[in-house]
Amino acid sequence: MKKSIISSLETYLPEKVLSNYDLEKTIDTTHEWIFTRTGIEQRHIVEKGEYTHDIAAKAALKTIEKEGISPLDIDVIIVATATPEKRCPSSAVRVQSIIGARNAFAFDIQAACSGFIYAISIADSFIKSETAQNILLIGAETLSLFTDWTDRSTCVLLGDGAGACIVKEGRSEDKSGIIDVKLFSDGDKHDLITITNSEKNENRGYMTMQGRAVFKHAIEYMYDSMISILKKNNMTFDDIDWIIPHQANRRVLESMSKMKEVPLEKIILTIDKHANTSSASIPLAMKFSIDQGIIKKNNTLLLTAIGAGLTWGAAIVKI
Repeated sequence: MKKSIISSLETYLPEKVLSNYDLEKTIDTTHEWIFTRTGIEQRHIVEKGEYTHDIAAKAALKTIEKEGISPLDIDVIIVATATPEKRCPSSAVRVQSIIGARNAFAFDIQAACSGFIYAISIADSFIKSETAQNILLIGAETLSLFTDWTDRSTCVLLGDGAGACIVKEGRSEDKSGIIDVKLFSDGDKHDLITITNSEKNENRGYMTMQGRAVFKHAIEYMYDSMISILKKNNMTFDDIDWIIPHQANRRVLESMSKMKEVPLEKIILTIDKHANTSSASIPLAMKFSIDQGIIKKNNTLLLTAIGAGLTWGAAIVKI
């Protein structure tokens, strides 16, 4: 069977940085309050007139250049996002136009914070079924545009960013590859995290979240998805070099480690730098850790995420 690999991972973060100290000036909060409850120190924020497809395209162009191919070599563009500028057309076709990938077909998927893992599963299937050869996979969010900046419970959590990679067929002699992906959802919990329709905020609506319930489910479901995929592949945490979870809240990850005996020393944490960037958080964490020399060639990674829906899942990837 063909195997697919993740290649040429690149990211884009908006230049504007909003620190906790900046938020102290506009809402009733402090750096200490935010950091002790979330682990967040700062977040990147798009400029006025900058949207999800813009930052997705910037990450995409970096990835294509790194891969050494032309935009015309791209067969498929998949954008995982919960924050498109418009309900339609998709952010993916906007990216296609910006980068000049005229030979591709393009579409968005919406699985919120689980979007990057869902997209990996789709891209992996396209490669194995010989539907495509070069897939441009992007997780991108502009959550700041859907944030009520007067709501202390949510505005301190969110940031903007994009991560992109090429998914393609791997060589048989190459040890890297997407080993497996498992996906889950529970629509009965659809109201725990939402972006509501609203006449405010340029008709985009605001994010709302039932924090305590989400905290509990995040621990349970991310852990269960990791255990499920490890058992399916006859693996344990000992076989994993690094765990890269969705970067939502440091306390969630620390609690999962303590309550479920997940090795904390293997968990990648970058939420202090990026905040919660939804579908972009896993590629942002991966790229930062690769650049810092933390993640190395032939490392085996366990990815996991939970998002609105509820959706959740896990993937095992050797880079």
